[in-house]
Amino acid sequence: MNNPLLHIDHVTISARKEGQWIPIVKNSSFTLNQNEILGIVGESGSGKSVTSLAVMGLLPKGILEITSGKIEFDGKDISAMSQKELRNLRGNDIAMIFQEPMSSLNPSLKCGVQVEEILMEHTSLSKAAIKATVLSLFEKVKLPNPDKIYNRYPHEISGGQKQRVMIAMAIGCKPKILIADEPTTALDVTVQKEIILLLKELQQETKMSILFISHDLSLVSEIANRVLVMYRGEIVEQGESAAIFANPHNTYTKALISSRPSLDVRLKRLPTIKDYLENTVNTEEVTPQQREIRLEKLYSQTPLLEVINVEKEYISSAGLFGKEIKFKAVDDVSFKIYEGETLGLVGESGCGKSTLGNAILQLDKATSGSILYRGVDLTKLSAKEIRELRKEIQIIFQDPYSSLNPRITVGKAIMEPMQVHKLHKNDKERHEKTIEILNRVGLGEEHFNRYPHEFSGGQRQRIGIARTIALQPKLIVCDESVSALDISVQAQVLNLLNELKENFGFTYIFISHDLAVVKYMSDQVLVMNKGKIEEMNEADALYAHPQKEYTKKLIDAIPKS
Repeated sequence: MNNPLLHIDHVTISARKEGQWIPIVKNSSFTLNQNEILGIVGESGSGKSVTSLAVMGLLPKGILEITSGKIEFDGKDISAMSQKELRNLRGNDIAMIFQEPMSSLNPSLKCGVQVEEILMEHTSLSKAAIKATVLSLFEKVKLPNPDKIYNRYPHEISGGQKQRVMIAMAIGCKPKILIADEPTTALDVTVQKEIILLLKELQQETKMSILFISHDLSLVSEIANRVLVMYRGEIVEQGESAAIFANPHNTYTKALISSRPSLDVRLKRLPTIKDYLENTVNTEEVTPQQREIRLEKLYSQTPLLEVINVEKEYISSAGLFGKEIKFKAVDDVSFKIYEGETLGLVGESGCGKSTLGNAILQLDKATSGSILYRGVDLTKLSAKEIRELRKEIQIIFQDPYSSLNPRITVGKAIMEPMQVHKLHKNDKERHEKTIEILNRVGLGEEHFNRYPHEFSGGQRQRIGIARTIALQPKLIVCDESVSALDISVQAQVLNLLNELKENFGFTYIFISHDLAVVKYMSDQVLVMNKGKIEEMNEADALYAHPQKEYTKKLIDAIPKS
C-alpha cells in the first residue's frame, strides 16, 4: 500500500476577499495510496471539503484558487489540466459522493436514468447494456428491488437508499479514487453502519482508493487505514488510524476524541476544544450512587406530563379514485415524564418520534388518546388555551437557521416571544432580559443587533436556545437539536442544555438518532420502532442490558472509537 495514487504537495488554497487572496488551506501535504482508505477529519471550516473540491478540479474560478503547491493524480498535475481533461477525469478516474443526496440528485429524473447518464457520458456501451449495468450496480450497492428503484424518483425512496443510488453513480465507471464527503451525516445510526460496511466491501472488491471526509472521528476509525486531522486549514496530525486513536499527540486531536460522549463513562461535563487548548479539562464523573439518589428524588414527584394511549393516524389515497390507506405513525404510546427529567426518545427515521413530539406540542393533533400536562388534557383545550400554554411547552428545532427570520436581528427575535406573551413590563425590560439571556448562552451584548447569517451553526443553535428560554418554559422538546453540529460545538451545546436545566429546572424530551448523545443526556430512554414503544428503561441500564433485538441492533451500530 505504498504506491501514491494521489499526491498533495505543499498545497495552499486561497479565497478572494476584498481584492486579496486569503489562505484557507495552508501548505498541506499528504498522499493517498493505491487500495487504501484515508480518513480526513475536521470541523466545519477546517478545509477538508475545499481540499476535496481541489482534487476534483472543482474550485470556483475567481473565488477559490490553488495559490501554491500542486496536486498530482497518477503523476499528472491536476491544476495544469484543461477543462476537457478534467471532465474526463471526473467520473472516470475520480468520483465523489456528496453529503446531501437529495440536493445532489435531480428530483425530476428517475433514479435509473440519473445513473445511466454517467455511463452514457463515459462509456460506449449500448442502451440495453447500460440499463443492465445500472441494475447490476443497484444490486452491488444492496438496494432492495433494483427494478423498482430504477423507476422511482428520489423523493419516493428513503435517505439511505438515495445515498446508495449516489454510490452506484459514483462507482459506475470503476474509478481509481472515490471521494466520500460526509456521506453518512444525515443518516440513522443503523443506515450509517450499513453505508460504512458497503463502502468497505466495495473498496475490498474493486481495490479503489477512498478519501473519506467526516467531522466524526469515531466514524472514521471504523473505516480508515490512515487518518489525517485538519484544524483551521492546517494538517495538525496524520498517521495510522489505530495509532492516532490509541495515542493522539496533537491537543486538537485529543479534544476531538474526548468531546464525543462516552458510552462507558458518565462525565459531569463534556470537555470542549477550548478546555483542551486552555488546559482546563474537568474529568469529574457522575457516580452510579449519585445518579441513583437523583433519580429516586425525581421519580418521587407527581408526573409533569402523562401520555396515555396516544395514536396518530394518517390517511392517504392511491391515485384520484384510489382506496384510502391508513397509516399509524404513533401507535398506542404511553409514558410519564417528571419535572427536571430528561427523557431520551430514540429510533430510526420514520419510527414516529418527531410525530409524537409534535402531538405533545399540539402542532399536530393526536387521533386518539390523552396528553395530560399538570393534570390538564391538552387534546381537549381550545386554540386560545393552547396559545396561552405555548410559553410553558417549547421546542428547540434541528435547523436554527430556518427557524429564525433572516430579516430581523437576533435580539429582536429573542424579544418577540416575550412581547407576544406579555412578559416583563416594557421593551426596555425585555431588552435587558435579552442581553442577560444572550450572556447566559455564551453570546454577548454585541450580538444583539446582528442578523442570523452573521453567525456560525453553533452560535445559531445558541440563539435558538436563547429564544426558547426567553419564555421561561417548563417543558422543552429538543428535536434533533444537535445533530447538525460539529462534535466540539455539540459538546458545548449539550453542556449548555444541562447547565440551563440545573439553573431553571427545565424538563426535556430529547429526540435524536445519535444514541451516544441520548445516553449522555437522558435519565430515562424510550426506544420507538414503527410507531410503538419497543423498550423503555433508565438510560445506563438500557444501554448495558438491552432487552429487545431492535435496541441491541441500534446500540451495536454506534461507532466505537
